[in-house]
Amino acid sequence: MSPISSERPFYVKFACVLFCVIALGYLAILGKELLSPLFFAGLFSILLLPLADWLERKVYLSRGIASLLSVLLLLSLISAIFYVVGDQINSLVGQWPAFKDQLNNSLSDLQNWISATLHINLNKQMSYLNTASSRLLNSGTGMIGSTLLTVSGMVFFILFTFLYSIFFLLYRRLIMKFFIAAFRNSNKSLVQGIMEQGQIIIRKYILGLFIEMAVVSLVLCTAFSILGIRYAILLGLLGGLFNLIPYIGIFTALLVSVLITFATAAAGKVLLVVVVLISTHLLDGNVLFPWIVGSKVRINAMAMIAGVVVGGLIWGIAGMFLSIPVLALLKIIFDKIESLKYLGILVGAEEKKPLPAATTVSENPNKA
Repeated sequence: MSPISSERPFYVKFACVLFCVIALGYLAILGKELLSPLFFAGLFSILLLPLADWLERKVYLSRGIASLLSVLLLLSLISAIFYVVGDQINSLVGQWPAFKDQLNNSLSDLQNWISATLHINLNKQMSYLNTASSRLLNSGTGMIGSTLLTVSGMVFFILFTFLYSIFFLLYRRLIMKFFIAAFRNSNKSLVQGIMEQGQIIIRKYILGLFIEMAVVSLVLCTAFSILGIRYAILLGLLGGLFNLIPYIGIFTALLVSVLITFATAAAGKVLLVVVVLISTHLLDGNVLFPWIVGSKVRINAMAMIAGVVVGGLIWGIAGMFLSIPVLALLKIIFDKIESLKYLGILVGAEEKKPLPAATTVSENPNKA
């Protein structure tokens, strides 16, 4: 009698994995307010770990002071970035009357062009605009209430994120011991390898994103200033910030930049803004991102886009930002665990096959 194989069929393993993914996704949606700050705190603590460790060893600070100082330095950097962006937005708001008049003139020219080109008279266009504006006004109260809730939620989100970051840095050895103790002793080296490699990849990704954001912002600000685009610094900074969101960010930056330029300049300047943004995005995606961020874990574009979409559906903008680090960590786990390697193949990038070696031809054809 042949022994019964303990190996489960592929469809059984795949069904179990799919059920776990759906269950984890549902729990993530329910626990968004708790889990989202924890995930961001984990990323920030991994990024700040070398700095906190250096402050302990070289400056001889206590672990609590080193953790607090590291988080405060990161908070100061982020606050400085948003202060510059907020100052530029305030200058735009200060010129709102002129901005509004220019927008009305631009809309009037656009309506005349639509009427002459598409043969849609002004009355129909005005009826469309009136219908859209009435719907917007009817939902205005709900939008104001949700905005207030969003602002208050953002304050608590930032507060808990940096508070958790301090705790993660303070109790990092305890957390490492917990993960090692949660698995069998035979898997100790495997868990340590996953955590060490995951830290390296995530730190490299986050630090690379900050460098990439600075370079993209500098390029856009310089290009817009040379072309004489109004609010060049604001548009460049917004382009760099939105670039933090993979794939989706470029479309958001393009929409905002086109709207502001459309209301402050001629149609030719709008075309120049579109060309500069698309060219910078292509340069960033094909040269800058692989050079600065390029990690040892390669994820294909299909998995990245799917991860960004799923992250956006679960946690909004925060989920879009977290999707790539989470995918990178999952890729490491899939590659390390034998039974999950097929998922690593699905998420990973296709390896380029080496070119076949050139066949050498003997100079003497009669030589054997």
